[in-house]
Amino acid sequence: MWHRIRALMRKEFLALLKDRRSRLVLIVPPVVQLLVFGYAATYDLNRIPYAIYDEDRGAASRELQSVFRGSATFQEVAVLDSLGEIAPLVDARKVLLVVHIGPRFSRDLLIGEPAPLQVIVDGRNSNTAMVAVNYVRTIVTQFNERWSRERGLQGAPARLETRAWFNPNLESRWFFIPGILGVITLLVTMLVTALSVAREREQGTFDQLLVTPLRPVEILLGKALPGFLIGIAEATAILLIATLWFRVPLLGSLAVLYTGLALFLLSAVGMGLLISSLAVTQQQGLLGAFLFMVPAVTLSGFATPIANMPLAVQLITLLDPLRYLLVILRKTFLEGASFDVLLHQFWPMALIGLASLSLAGWLFRHRIY
Repeated sequence: MWHRIRALMRKEFLALLKDRRSRLVLIVPPVVQLLVFGYAATYDLNRIPYAIYDEDRGAASRELQSVFRGSATFQEVAVLDSLGEIAPLVDARKVLLVVHIGPRFSRDLLIGEPAPLQVIVDGRNSNTAMVAVNYVRTIVTQFNERWSRERGLQGAPARLETRAWFNPNLESRWFFIPGILGVITLLVTMLVTALSVAREREQGTFDQLLVTPLRPVEILLGKALPGFLIGIAEATAILLIATLWFRVPLLGSLAVLYTGLALFLLSAVGMGLLISSLAVTQQQGLLGAFLFMVPAVTLSGFATPIANMPLAVQLITLLDPLRYLLVILRKTFLEGASFDVLLHQFWPMALIGLASLSLAGWLFRHRIY
């Protein structure tokens, strides 16, 4: 049995690797996507255009403005003279925020009273707005500390103490790249498996496969194992790039990581073969893979937190294997989580994988006979 499966696997690998377009699909898109997401997919802001509306024009307000101007993150676009100038700037997206210093700012600070400082922020992109407000909060904290230190005050008007666990510098790349590993692994595995049987039918070699001594289960295994091995190879390559090139820390065990990957690939291969068993042409297989991957990525928590989704949608995400893999990847990379911590993420993927492979096997035999 196994020598026949090995022969079919060899045929699958040769079909993939001898075709120049297949080789490009396996190599070029994953590398391009990793580099694009690694450099472009970030919540960090390197340039925040802002405007100042200073009604005080005192020593304290000038000192606060100097802190903003000395920051490499903020770029002053305009100095305003009236409240009416704020709305047009924000509406035209010329500034992300406006710092409004009230007329009593310096006086209140000099007599030791809290001095209100208003920040008007463009909230059309909530993530960007929250990041920008956090940067402003950092600047104000620095100003408060310097003001209190130079005047011998016991405390600052506003003092924040923040500690970030697992990502001390709040590098968004550390959050995105482990997720990209799962997304690209799903993409490549789905493309390989979803097109395998459809390619045989379209090229007219499926009937030749049926007259061989291979049984349906052997054909299914021969189609599944190449996708599984290619998925492991892709994940390993991305793992090396993530840790060696992008310097994302891997605090956990490789055994935990690869156990999660193996269970995830079991479900991904099952879904790919399920689609391939239903597809008659490669175009149908490609469309079916696309219809599965877009919701899978959207519902996985890759970009949008699952906790922010409606309850009905959160229940649907329980059927998405990528949801569980992303938790495993991020906890393994950044927290060093062990098997016992991630056990409740392992067994749902195993169930999804067994169910999808069983259904794919039933459909495969049904379509043969």
